[in-house]
Amino acid sequence: MPDIRIDEADDRLLIRGGEAVLAEYVFRPTDVRLESPRPYFSPIRTLGGEVVSLFRPHDHVWHKGIAWSLPVVGDENFWGGPTFVRGEGYVQLPNNGEQRHRGFDVVDETRAEATDAAASARRTERLDWVTEAGGHVFAEERTIAAATLDGEPAAWLLGFATRLRNVGDRAIPIGSPTTRGRENAGYGGLFWRGPRSFTNGTVLAPGVAGGDELRGTRTPWMGFSGRHDGTGTASTVVMVDHAMNVQHPPQWFARAEEFACLCPAPFFSEEHVVESGATLELRYGVVIADGASDPERAAVLAAAATAALDELLSGA
Repeated sequence: MPDIRIDEADDRLLIRGGEAVLAEYVFRPTDVRLESPRPYFSPIRTLGGEVVSLFRPHDHVWHKGIAWSLPVVGDENFWGGPTFVRGEGYVQLPNNGEQRHRGFDVVDETRAEATDAAASARRTERLDWVTEAGGHVFAEERTIAAATLDGEPAAWLLGFATRLRNVGDRAIPIGSPTTRGRENAGYGGLFWRGPRSFTNGTVLAPGVAGGDELRGTRTPWMGFSGRHDGTGTASTVVMVDHAMNVQHPPQWFARAEEFACLCPAPFFSEEHVVESGATLELRYGVVIADGASDPERAAVLAAAATAALDELLSGA
């Protein structure tokens, strides 16, 4: 397995496996206000070099690889694009907020016992959530981490943790288009958008493989397996929800028929209120694997990620 390290280069972090760049984390985006500027991971690659993410697709330009995005934060939109309004549908409002990078605090690499290679690497970031009108909503501490996976030579693990502290004087309800009236559209959270060639790929969950019918399912993990144009090879993404998270196991927002996406959505069908001064903490793991998967292989990858996640995000 390659060593893991995270380098900083201008406006992004480079997550490396050996000399290969496995993922880029852009922390100073140049997006327009309509797209709710926020950090994102793109491109994201397997150890074999296949790209398993899509950046700014024409159908939803605010989708960017993997990003922590929330469409309903009180009356504010930190997702991008129009806001779903009960009785009206999607309406473009002057409410597209942004997540502003403030700095990194922690530089940490943990080396494997048997070698000098780093088995994991971690960075802690500070951000401010600011509304379009200039109001300060959340102060966030975010941890970005990457690791090799024991016994899984074809896969690596991306770890993500967030601590959102309400810095205002009012409680903030976090929800989704479903909590505002759109059926089975509970997206919001850590959202992955897959390559175009993954369209009509396979959604994976414990004991089952399927498609759009799995949207809204409650399960501790969900995966997606698809094939790449050009090479014809297959890759798999498995996302894991930590047991400490609110609404665990979450409902999942998943699509395969129109495009490939996964999102463990803690606010899918029920709002969660963050009181003034309170902090919301969430943790996730994302396995990036070469090769096609069935539910059995996806379960093995999910179990490996679950076992590694707490140590990977220790201190988060």
